[in-house]
Amino acid sequence: MATWASLGFQDSASPLMEQLIFFHDHIMLILILITTFVGFLLSALFLNSYINRYMLENQTIELIWTTIPALILIFIALPSLRLLYLLDEVNYPMITLKTIGHQWYWSYEYSDFLQLEFDSYMMSIDNLTSSNFRLLDVDNRTILPMNTQIRILITAADVIHSWTIPSLGVKVDAVPGRLNQTSFLINRPGLYLGQCSEICGANHSFMPIMIESISINSFLNWVSSSID
Repeated sequence: MATWASLGFQDSASPLMEQLIFFHDHIMLILILITTFVGFLLSALFLNSYINRYMLENQTIELIWTTIPALILIFIALPSLRLLYLLDEVNYPMITLKTIGHQWYWSYEYSDFLQLEFDSYMMSIDNLTSSNFRLLDVDNRTILPMNTQIRILITAADVIHSWTIPSLGVKVDAVPGRLNQTSFLINRPGLYLGQCSEICGANHSFMPIMIESISINSFLNWVSSSID
C-alpha cells in the first residue's frame, strides 16, 4: 500500500494543488475509459471470425470515430485552460517573498519588512538529529503564515534554477536577469519540502527548500524577534 501511495501526488496543502489533483483524476478517468474500450474492440476483432468482403466503406462509423475524439479533447482542454489561468492569477497578496537561487543555496528576502533576509543552506549530515530530514532539511527555514495570499518573486544570481514545492503546486524557474512570480495560499500548518528542479550544476541535488507554515500571530512574533 505504501508503494502504491508513493506513485501519486503528495497531500495537497493549497487550493491550487487540490485543483491539479482533481484535473489529474479527471484525465485518468477519460484515459481508463478509452483504454478499456479500445482493448475490448481489439479483443473482439481478434477473437471472432466474422467477415464482409463487400464492405469497402462506412461513412457513418467514420463520422462517429472522428466526432467522438474531438468531443473528448474538448472535455480535456476546457478544464486545462481554466487551470492554467488559475495558476497564473496573482490575487491581491498580503505578503511578498523574494527568492534568489545561487549555486547551491537559496536566499530569501521579505520585501514587506525591513532588513529581514537570510540564506538557506542544506543542513550538513553532522548536524542532523532524529527529527531532521536527511538531504531535505535546511539551517534557515522559510517561515510563512497560513491562510494568507502569498506572492513569490523568483530570480537567480548565476544559472537557471527552479523553485519547486510539490505539495503546494508551485514550480517556477529562477532565471538570471528575469523576475518570475507566482502566488499561493497555504491552508494548513506544517512543513513543506521541495528541491531545485533544474539541473544547475554539480550540487544540484543539495539545495533543498523547506517552508514552515504557522499561524499569523506566530508569524508576526517571528518577524518581530528576527528584526530585533
